[in-house]
Amino acid sequence: MDGNEGALAHALELLEPLGPVTSKRMFGGHGIFLHERMFALIASEQLYLKVDDTTRPHFEEEGCAPFTYGRKTGQIRIPSYMTAPDDALESPEAMHPWAGLAIEAAMRAGKKGRKAANSKIKP
Repeated sequence: MDGNEGALAHALELLEPLGPVTSKRMFGGHGIFLHERMFALIASEQLYLKVDDTTRPHFEEEGCAPFTYGRKTGQIRIPSYMTAPDDALESPEAMHPWAGLAIEAAMRAGKKGRKAANSKIKP
């Protein structure tokens, strides 16, 4: 089992009380979904949770870092995912409020996507 697989198993254990959480291998890591909405990811053996303008300040207050990855041209920063607080990684109970914020952000992002798709001009 590689490091991402171990981190994924731990994350799924923490997130199991939320309901039917699933994962899908993507981009060398794993996306984590609830009701077909991606709200978390595992990359470089680290759990990242979905954030938006509403939830990001809570994560920043805990010292969480944005998702970054390296490319030949330098580091790429993805501010819509941030690390989970260290304390949240200790138990499902500690993770629950943080996962809730991530799910809320994923739901809001999904609504924006549908709204944009519905606003296209049709011939």
